[in-house]
Amino acid sequence: MNNHFRHLALAASLLLSFVRPAAAQEEGVTHSGRPTGQPPCPLTEYRELPNPVAADAALWQKTREVTVGWGSTDVRYAKERPAAVASSPQLRLTAWRGERVSAQAVVSTPRPLKGLKFSVGELTSSRGGRIAADRIFTGFVRYVMTDELNKDGRGGCGYRPDNSLFDSTLVADPIDHLTPVMAMEPHTTQACWIRVWVPSDTPAGRYSGKVSVEDEQGELGVLSLSVDVLERSLPSPRDWAFHLDLWQNPYAVARYHQVEPWSEQHMEALRPYMELYRDAGGKSVTASIMHKPWNAQTHDYFESMVTWVKRLDGTWYFDYAVFDKWVEFMFSLGIDKQINCYSMVPWKLSYRYFDQATNSMRSFSSAPGEELYDKVWGEMLTSFAEHLKQKGWFEKTLISMDERPEEVMQRTLNIIRKADPGFKISLAGALHESLADELDDYCVSLNMKFKKEEVDKRRAEGRVTTFYTSCSEPRPNTFTFSEPAESEWLGWYAAGAHLDGYLRWALNSWVLEPLLDSRFHTWAAGDTYLIYPGGRTSVRFERLMEGAQAWEKVRILREEYTRRGDTAALKRLEKTLSAFDETTLGERPAAEVIRAARREVNRR
Repeated sequence: MNNHFRHLALAASLLLSFVRPAAAQEEGVTHSGRPTGQPPCPLTEYRELPNPVAADAALWQKTREVTVGWGSTDVRYAKERPAAVASSPQLRLTAWRGERVSAQAVVSTPRPLKGLKFSVGELTSSRGGRIAADRIFTGFVRYVMTDELNKDGRGGCGYRPDNSLFDSTLVADPIDHLTPVMAMEPHTTQACWIRVWVPSDTPAGRYSGKVSVEDEQGELGVLSLSVDVLERSLPSPRDWAFHLDLWQNPYAVARYHQVEPWSEQHMEALRPYMELYRDAGGKSVTASIMHKPWNAQTHDYFESMVTWVKRLDGTWYFDYAVFDKWVEFMFSLGIDKQINCYSMVPWKLSYRYFDQATNSMRSFSSAPGEELYDKVWGEMLTSFAEHLKQKGWFEKTLISMDERPEEVMQRTLNIIRKADPGFKISLAGALHESLADELDDYCVSLNMKFKKEEVDKRRAEGRVTTFYTSCSEPRPNTFTFSEPAESEWLGWYAAGAHLDGYLRWALNSWVLEPLLDSRFHTWAAGDTYLIYPGGRTSVRFERLMEGAQAWEKVRILREEYTRRGDTAALKRLEKTLSAFDETTLGERPAAEVIRAARREVNRR
């Protein structure tokens, strides 16, 4: 299905499949305790929260007419300020075949506008080639409440009970493709995100077209958009070598859509979100094989996708019905490289099960190395291995842990190997040399550095080596207030460090009202999710995907230069990539480094 019709289908699905009962139409409340003034969990239409920052009258006195122009995808345009846009109505982008490139068109108005809309037609070349309109995505860049880094500026971790100590502002981040027209209040700014996905069979050349901006009273402006398509090609996202692992939370989708977990309505609700992940190159399925692997750190905690049952005779039985349904669904979408199963070593060493003797849910507590832990997990893993082999999934399944100490990992590895030495294992955590040869997927934090020789060795053995960011990094990061270019920077950094990809712990662990307020109790705003309800992408997610594309382009160029023995081009490329150093982001922003790197990989 092409992009245009897929968006229409998703919108229809949202409208028809998730109509809420009248009883659910109470007023929503955000995590900060703020009433939203509308029903909870909106999907198609919603109102943004009032802007806590007033418009600056002095600035707007200089903007007496509606202005329409090209902005920058590096900028989150403030709602209450007139936007600084390019003086030229013409914008020229450069793309490989199969690549997605983006732009922002921006409107600032001193007066009310009704029925604002952006229209983009097909792009054509002088030789008769075309990029059809259904390959061009548009969406209003909406505003969501955000906060800021901790007061010391060193990160975004720490308890935030009511946000009273943090500045709160509206920030441009959700990209709303479900809203065809919008009204604008006077003295406000509104951007539109435009993404062109160049078909892989597009002949090289310049493709040009028009972006029309109008409201109910008529045309407000016309912008020109050109894309220079180069000879080189990117493969389909499913075939990217870049290993993107964004942890999915299906339970958040069930809560927000108010549907029964694992019902057919739930599976249909999941589809647009997981398709966004797939189209960004997502490789891993996140599966919870025990109750609350991360305790209850998110609003929607993870239930177990495996039902643990202690029989009357004291033996254990494990049911995989939910696990199978989730994996089969994800595989059907093309997200099928690996299944990461969390966690043998949860944050709270407690394990929930159904006890036949008492006909009730019970829990036991035990740690790796203790008799009870080793016995029960040994039985579970033996059963799990047998089930996975029957399904044909054993080679794609990893027993996964995160941020566990080295000695705990060693005890856990012993239990896994006893159950089935063929199990693959993954860890997202600290760098321990003693574990490097044990872990098939090893992900360490940005501040820890693998040696290139070690990464090359692991890759030759078929192992995956990646990095992650969390609430700890002030920059680069993917908070809703982070600079947009920082999300793309992550892919470039992985390329420069010769890593295989990137992990972020939360694709969609939503707060109470994610479309309206991205703030949470425990971390800086936006830390818990990258995409929005309604199958909406975001500025952060779009730039993260562009970083994955950049990594893929670097991989292709390295192979090409090596094949033809072009050492000068290789040296030039590696020198460009060496600028992706997180310690210098305070002096040289991500956007500046990326601009130079894009010029290098787009050389003709």
